[in-house]
Amino acid sequence: MRARARPSISDLTEVELLSAIAGKVRGHDLAQADGGRIVSEFLAHLEGNLYTRLPIERRHYRLARDWMAQLTTPLRTLDALHLAVAAAEGLTLATADRTMSRWGKRLGVRMLPVGQARGSHRRAP
Repeated sequence: MRARARPSISDLTEVELLSAIAGKVRGHDLAQADGGRIVSEFLAHLEGNLYTRLPIERRHYRLARDWMAQLTTPLRTLDALHLAVAAAEGLTLATADRTMSRWGKRLGVRMLPVGQARGSHRRAP
């Protein structure tokens, strides 16, 4: 059996996941009890060190800024920052956001499209 690397996340991923879950609960797409279970399991995964934690550094912000300064990408601020962290660290970014996946590839980021997103702003961490 091949050893698998732990998934990598930043604090931004953590906050965005919790925001997405809260949004689904508020929009009645997810029962509050189910949302609570997802949050509890995710927090247990964090405590159990199941993820490699990546700090967001000044160089990541600069790369995201440089991409946004091209004035040609439809990327949102935080999407550009997620992409910049993945690019700078040589990681593959998993996302359900088709726009982010397409633009990540254009910017040279290794992308792993997952699931189907209804809107271009939805993504899996």
